[in-house]
Amino acid sequence: MDRLTEMEAFATVVDQGGFTDAAKKMGISKSAVSKHVSSLEARLGARLLNRTTRRVSPTEIGLAYYDRARRVLNDAGEADALVTSMQSAPSGLLRISVATDFGVNHLSPVLGEFLSEFPDITVNMVLNNRYVELISEGFDMAVRIGELEDSTLRARKLTETTKRMIASPGYFEKYGRPQKIDDLNDHKLLHYSNQSNGNVWKLTAPSGEKRQVRTAGWLSVNDGQSLLNACVAGLGIAYLPSFLYADAMEKGLVEDAIPDLPVETQGIYAVYPPGRFTQPKVRAFIDFLVHAFADKGPTEW
Repeated sequence: MDRLTEMEAFATVVDQGGFTDAAKKMGISKSAVSKHVSSLEARLGARLLNRTTRRVSPTEIGLAYYDRARRVLNDAGEADALVTSMQSAPSGLLRISVATDFGVNHLSPVLGEFLSEFPDITVNMVLNNRYVELISEGFDMAVRIGELEDSTLRARKLTETTKRMIASPGYFEKYGRPQKIDDLNDHKLLHYSNQSNGNVWKLTAPSGEKRQVRTAGWLSVNDGQSLLNACVAGLGIAYLPSFLYADAMEKGLVEDAIPDLPVETQGIYAVYPPGRFTQPKVRAFIDFLVHAFADKGPTEW
């Protein structure tokens, strides 16, 4: 007889408390359930159940075997569900959280192609500049940039971006160009107000020393695109990712503030809740993004 069927019959008898109810649960005859359990006991050479006219209960050995058998049966059920899920067509509502500047500039332009490729998926993309709790707030996934704070989430790197301090040529003409990190104390800095560590820039000196610049900003705003606009307008120096400033730098609207400093590189990730397998709609979107950003980053934006 099939070993898994024997295990299922035995575990169902324990769960249901008897052969009659186990037979109803499995959709087979009572005699068939009895044969499966007897065959299991014969193969193992041990009595697994105490049988009386009124009740059936596991022996000490049977109880120990039940724990392992139930685990095996659960894993087998999840394996079947995994195969079914992976073969089903991606569909349903996909809720995505993404930072406003990246979402507007780089995610929105590719959504049309994704929706055309997967017409059974509908997308609700929420643009915000705060850290969202995926599970409690009902999101299927998020796109996050930089160091990942929540290690319990699963993550896949999509691409990379660099970070530089930039300002406009007009700003440098008016206020001069800083030559080293300490010179930033005498300049007008533009800060991103949603940073968890406040107005602090983490920089690397040419020597490799890690430095922190903590100064009051002339302007603080919770949107990266607005900071870039302020830079282009000559209002100060901002510390921004290449996916925002690359086009402006190519056009000569902004320049590297201290070119001698090592360039900071950050990963851009798709993050999603942990689990034994990934929903087809989530997997489809992440695979799509990997392909869409294959020729991007860290400076090619």
